[in-house]
Amino acid sequence: MARWLPRSTDLTRFCQKLNRVKTLEDDMMETSFNRCLSTIDLTLLGIGGMVGSGLYVLTGTVAKEIAGPAVIVSFIIAGFASLLAALCYAEFGARVPKTGSAYMFTYVSVGEIWAFLIGWNVLLEYMIGGAAVARAWSGYLDSIFNHKIKNFTETHVGAWQVPFLARYPDFLAAAILLVATTFISFGAKVSSWLNHVFSAISMGIILFILIMGFVLAQPKNWSTQEGGFAPYGLSGIMAGTATCFYAFVGFDVIAASSEEARNPQRAVPRAIAFSLGLATGAYILVSVVLTLMVPWHTLDPDSALADAFYRRGYAWAGFLVAAGSICAMNTVLLSNLFSLPRIVYAMAEDGLFFQVFSRVHPRTQVPVIGIVVFGLLMALLALVFDLEALVQFLSIGTLLAYTFVAASIIVLRFQQQKGDVPAPVPSGQPNPEPHEGPSGGELKEYESFSDKLQLVERDKSKEQREPGQLKAAFEPYLEFLSDFYPGEVVTVAVVTLMVSAICFCSILVFGNTHLHLPTWSYSLLLVLFSLGFLLSLLLIWAHEQQHSTQTFQIPLVPLSPALSIILNIYLMLKLSYMTWLRFAVWLLLGLLVYFGYGIWHSKENLREPRPQRVSARYVVFPGGSLEERVQAVQPSSQPATGLPDTDTNDCKR
Repeated sequence: MARWLPRSTDLTRFCQKLNRVKTLEDDMMETSFNRCLSTIDLTLLGIGGMVGSGLYVLTGTVAKEIAGPAVIVSFIIAGFASLLAALCYAEFGARVPKTGSAYMFTYVSVGEIWAFLIGWNVLLEYMIGGAAVARAWSGYLDSIFNHKIKNFTETHVGAWQVPFLARYPDFLAAAILLVATTFISFGAKVSSWLNHVFSAISMGIILFILIMGFVLAQPKNWSTQEGGFAPYGLSGIMAGTATCFYAFVGFDVIAASSEEARNPQRAVPRAIAFSLGLATGAYILVSVVLTLMVPWHTLDPDSALADAFYRRGYAWAGFLVAAGSICAMNTVLLSNLFSLPRIVYAMAEDGLFFQVFSRVHPRTQVPVIGIVVFGLLMALLALVFDLEALVQFLSIGTLLAYTFVAASIIVLRFQQQKGDVPAPVPSGQPNPEPHEGPSGGELKEYESFSDKLQLVERDKSKEQREPGQLKAAFEPYLEFLSDFYPGEVVTVAVVTLMVSAICFCSILVFGNTHLHLPTWSYSLLLVLFSLGFLLSLLLIWAHEQQHSTQTFQIPLVPLSPALSIILNIYLMLKLSYMTWLRFAVWLLLGLLVYFGYGIWHSKENLREPRPQRVSARYVVFPGGSLEERVQAVQPSSQPATGLPDTDTNDCKR
């Protein structure tokens, strides 16, 4: 029975395969893509991904049903929370200017299987997200024409009553996706130009909404007679924050496009900052004018802005709002179709996904096969499936990606950079003596003990510690950690931090409702897990990190990524159990793909050196010489033969 059990060495090698990281090329600017996107192009791509139909629908829904006029505060807090995740993406996008976004960032710092699962979830997120936006676009256009398209389809094609399928096939949604796929396949420059057009129209209409809204504003709509500014209190504001947070999930398209940026080290951080700032400002200002134009409790959640203008006597403005909404949804569609094939390309290029998707068209310099295949899949989803039950699935994939990117920032920041190994001293150059003066040949004599002590202190202060090593100030207290490899303690501390965050958020979310914990145990567990989180954070901070870099770095590491981690985990645990069930099923499918294809075709697997089974025998002779005889271990079916005498080396002690 014992012979069928795997050996510990096999298990160790298997775990090393799962956690191997991607080897980056020396020249990361070399690419088969066309580096043609400027900072403005990337900024408009980010705005297009964030300012979609949510600006026209989400603001009214949160204001009426969750937070009231305090939706403004909800958007401010959500914008700050998104900033923590966006800064992590900005640092990675500048340091690793390769396509793949969260997948690539996880692969270069955490490990292969985690990167594959992140990429696998992002694929479904983009497919469902794009199909859902296409159906919303179709429904919005259909409502302008009094649902004539829907009635015509149900009359001539028929209606379905099948679970998980839509009531009728949405040919308009599928058609818009096929048209967008065609434009995206023409190249990054064409996609960027098209996004410019729709973004310019959308921003022009948003500017009109703000000007007209402030002209029609009535401060009494925030008065106590109408319920006040925060009718649902702090709990309503925080619940609104959780909902508003998903309005900012489109900025990762900038990181996914970093391999097509002209100067990604500068363009990616700036584009993420500009786009997130403009999107946050747009959401806040539109929320202000919407709740000042009409009382918040009278808003129509489905078409709040158009209905507000209609009730103030400006029905014609509703057509402009509808046009702005359609243009905004077009930019979100382009953003999804632009990012998805590039993430698939990155996975296929690394050997973790089917190799056919790594082919780049020589003329357009885009992964055409990935664009066409996944554009067709997205159109099929929009045509026949009921996506309302699956839309919540988008949140968990996004939040998981944010969590791993934040953890990857901490791990990468405390790792040695390539080239950090000190250069060896040339063989012909003698090492300087300890008492050699600054001039190189002048000797200095130290008379007193205090002079010698000052010299020792000065030498210690000049000592350069590598990233991942314990800081000198903490060595007297944490001396037992000095024996570990640089970055090893930090990696363990990051895992402990994440486990503590999961336990803390689980008690916070489920302690009183599902677990029915007594007050004393609820409080005790919260204190214990918060202490574990803080101690892990302090242990990470006690180590040296990388500072000498010419690219953008997120400030306050490890605090900023740690706050992002705990916030993302909290929001994930607030999702419904059905979302987690679907997520588990999708993960199982991903593991089948990885263990059936990815782990065997991974390029990192091909880079691993094959183990050579060699044994060395040393014989010490009485005369004082040492003879080394190296013999290759032959398979058991062949007789072992020694090497010729030329392979025997005599070495003097």
